[in-house]
Amino acid sequence: MQQIQLNIIPFTPVVSKLKFAFFGSKILNGASIKWDKILAEFPEGREAKLKSYYSDFVTTEGADIETEIDVFKAIDFSQKYFRYQIFNYFKGIEGVVLHSNYIDDVEVWIVDESVTHPTYKTYNKFTLKVTYKTISTGYELLIAYNGTTRIMHQSIEDLGDIDTHLFKLINCNGVVYKHDAMPDDVRQHRETLFPVIGRKLGAYLLENEQIERRENKPHNAYLPYHKNIQAFYKTYINKPDFKKLFKLHPDGFFNLFEEKVQYTRKQSNELQFLNGTHINPFLGMYEHKPYKSNTENHVKLLFIYNREDGKLIQDTIYEYIINGWHKEVNGVQKHTKNLSRFINQTLSIAKEKRIIFEDNDKIFEQVAEQLANFVPEANTRYIAIYISPISKDDKEHPQHIAYYKLKELLLKKDISSQVLYKDHLPKEDFYNFLSNIYVALLAKMGGIPWRLQADNEDEIIIGIGAFKPQDEEERFVGSAFCFGNYGVFENFNCFREGDTEMLAGSIRNAVEIFLERKPNANRVIIHFYKEISDKKELQPILNMLGTLGKADLPVIVITVNKTESREIVGFDINDTKGKMPMSGTFVKVGSHKYLLFNSIRYTSNSVLKPKDYHFPIKLSFRSTMPELLEDDNTIQQLIDQVYQFSRMYWKSISQQNLPVTTLYPEMVARIYPYFDDDNIPEFGKSNLWFL
Repeated sequence: MQQIQLNIIPFTPVVSKLKFAFFGSKILNGASIKWDKILAEFPEGREAKLKSYYSDFVTTEGADIETEIDVFKAIDFSQKYFRYQIFNYFKGIEGVVLHSNYIDDVEVWIVDESVTHPTYKTYNKFTLKVTYKTISTGYELLIAYNGTTRIMHQSIEDLGDIDTHLFKLINCNGVVYKHDAMPDDVRQHRETLFPVIGRKLGAYLLENEQIERRENKPHNAYLPYHKNIQAFYKTYINKPDFKKLFKLHPDGFFNLFEEKVQYTRKQSNELQFLNGTHINPFLGMYEHKPYKSNTENHVKLLFIYNREDGKLIQDTIYEYIINGWHKEVNGVQKHTKNLSRFINQTLSIAKEKRIIFEDNDKIFEQVAEQLANFVPEANTRYIAIYISPISKDDKEHPQHIAYYKLKELLLKKDISSQVLYKDHLPKEDFYNFLSNIYVALLAKMGGIPWRLQADNEDEIIIGIGAFKPQDEEERFVGSAFCFGNYGVFENFNCFREGDTEMLAGSIRNAVEIFLERKPNANRVIIHFYKEISDKKELQPILNMLGTLGKADLPVIVITVNKTESREIVGFDINDTKGKMPMSGTFVKVGSHKYLLFNSIRYTSNSVLKPKDYHFPIKLSFRSTMPELLEDDNTIQQLIDQVYQFSRMYWKSISQQNLPVTTLYPEMVARIYPYFDDDNIPEFGKSNLWFL
């Protein structure tokens, strides 16, 4: 039996009423409070727009008001005060480094003595967040492990000539400041300023050195995370001095009662293949064949590569596609089906149309010249396999952008593409990626590797994801449309984040097509990558439905958030292997907010690899008809749907924790900014070219 424990400790304030001095205008490090929390009537003569007062919890001289507040009536202000107490508690502990101030969540950095390096010290980062009624009846302290960071041994005073733009964060006497926002009295003492090593500074200082990393990433196991926060609680929180500030729950971290733990339907992880169902994508493909191969056209593979790599390609990927893999991997003989048998699709190699370039510094130019003269055979679907001599991580190469430009150029020819890095081909572990490549190729051919085992509903599911390139000021927002809940998409698009009217227009087109097929549609479901804005993002969609005469069609918006290190995490404390809750477990963590655990731990005996340990996703629900969200069956159905859509990832056979409704649009948004044209080619709007 599971025992779900959350990284939250309920607490009670030591006193319920506190006296503070308040100022009528903003002050340095002041926490705001609405006037009606401290006054019976709005002050006469005060401007109506000045609705807030401010306190730094200490200063009294010159204050406009001194009064008591009830910590259970002024929640927001009280949370800031409690953070102030936590900040000062840790500021008094030698060796601890603090990031942010008490107005925000408190981030505590603890030196990791097990790591030594001549250039820097390594710190484990912990975030402390004060919440209210997330899972209990009162205040709570959330403790999260936030990975590691590094601080230089040398101060700015002792460093040589370094571009100051490389400095982002600076540690001064145990408090971290933004380099460009340090107070003047801090900036003057250069011998006390120690740079935090971020990505750019690390690249400059350490160049190609292998840097010790233990960031909180999805492929890390839960067990180290759990051990870290338990050790932090024992060392710093479960102490008499801290307990003088807050009355902590005697059991520490909060354990949910069994009746508070819910589960998706048992069959939610079932996938439909041609000849049966299975919960494992690879075994389902292997034993039951893909759900649907592309049978409408002849299929030909078009190779694009450097001439000098021809022999390597012939001996590796070409051999595997035609004859399968039949050689050793780590001393063990391995065998696979060839591509045609694996995807159940007859195909051939377009030898006479292969595209060969000679110069790695002119890849795009040489390929573009040959593609300009490319004439496809009738009734033939081409899939390009581009063997890139340039790693996707080599962003300094002048032809790195060719990866994106070739995709766009091929889409204009109605050709989807698969990119493989040349140096990976001869490696033994390339065997492990063949199945992923084959599944993606089938999807790009127009086939359906597997679909959800579900009863089709009269609803349109819209996925919205986003990505912000480092060199852009604005995000790009991708959209994906699924006509029914089988998990098969029919349309993709991408826009700049500010183009909300364009996004609404693309949604209108999709809804119109859907309503032609399903005039009795019962709802619109939107999976959104963040909390949706009523005015900027939701309202244009509602206006659009009104113009279609469907203003009464319910719209349910589900915000799908990755749980970052500052968010709520849960553990099955009865699981000694990795603390991973059972896949499909979900718990309520606020009003219409849920935490969904999504992995392949289907039984207590499931064996998980490191990549299978996924942090949970946080789901928030809104509806134009709020009463729909009061129905437990509706919530269960919607969470089931999110859970199922995470199993429709056709880029690989590995389980994902996020639904493809937000993953696929994000993948489109990662590539689209590098296209020359403002619009995705029409072929690319109905093809999974981005996998």
